[in-house]
Amino acid sequence: MTTWTDFLSGEGATLDDDIVSFGDATADTATLAAGTVAVPLLHLGLVQSTGPDSAPFLHNLFSNDVNKLAAGSAQWNSFNSPKGRMLASFLLWHEDEGHSLLMSADILPAMHKKLSMYILRSKVRLADVSAGRALIGLAGPTVAATLEAAGLPFPTTDMHEALVAGVRTIRLGAEAAIVVVDTEAAPDAYRKLRSAGAVPAGTNAWQLAMVRAGLPLVTSATQEEFVAQMLNYDLIGGISFQKGCYPGQEIVARTKYLGKLKKRMYRVAVAAQPAPATGDDLYSAAFGEQSAGKLVNVAALGGGAFEALAVMQNSCVEEGDVHLGSPDGPLLSVLELPYSLS
Repeated sequence: MTTWTDFLSGEGATLDDDIVSFGDATADTATLAAGTVAVPLLHLGLVQSTGPDSAPFLHNLFSNDVNKLAAGSAQWNSFNSPKGRMLASFLLWHEDEGHSLLMSADILPAMHKKLSMYILRSKVRLADVSAGRALIGLAGPTVAATLEAAGLPFPTTDMHEALVAGVRTIRLGAEAAIVVVDTEAAPDAYRKLRSAGAVPAGTNAWQLAMVRAGLPLVTSATQEEFVAQMLNYDLIGGISFQKGCYPGQEIVARTKYLGKLKKRMYRVAVAAQPAPATGDDLYSAAFGEQSAGKLVNVAALGGGAFEALAVMQNSCVEEGDVHLGSPDGPLLSVLELPYSLS
């Protein structure tokens, strides 16, 4: 336990490994619809890259253009296998003398080790700084007003960040932001957010907000399953097609220029018991016993209902015939995303 997690427990949070809850899924869903939730993001972690070679080092490894990332900006990015399959998805932004990479905590130790193998003679240092940084997700229709009332910055443009008095706020969208603060100062920042009207909510509430925003997170259950375009990374700004080579670049480029993408990520709804999980297979009559897709991220609504991001065969979506777990499993329905898949 840490000062931050001890504080959360004292605030009524239930901690199960990296998952936080303040009640059932139904409460999370209702709170998210009505106002702004404040979610401790224990399921995410941070790797910090520092040194004069930080930008070129990361640029040569990742799918996006780190060299051209302006100060005050953030970007979605991915680290891929030589076969073009995503090993990690993450949010990247400038830090003092380097950059920070926000990714799923369950893959962070392995990614930290793997990225470190590429350093060689580069003047760069990679460190897992998760223990010293607290991450608080804010989501809902009143995020801007909540941050203003708490005396914290909210950038005017999506995918930008601002640092005030040691508290960094990264704007993902008009209704979503991440606050990054040293763990020792996190309780005070959290109290200010609550006093400003944010309602405590668990990990599920943040996952639901990200599902509805169409922003995927690669976890251990989905590593090496998807080419970046399958997760709509070309649509959310996670790929540069003008930069030079990086691991998997040939496959990512070929997917864009030489062929029609057969799979895309969709937002879906399903009613199921037991609860669906990240990595569960999806089926369609046209593919028989062969998997036609996978769940990427899942959020509970309560009462056995769920929303999820799912990578599926486009042809099956057009037929309206995608089932969870087996060819005769629960039927999925496709919901709208906030961006076009065309």
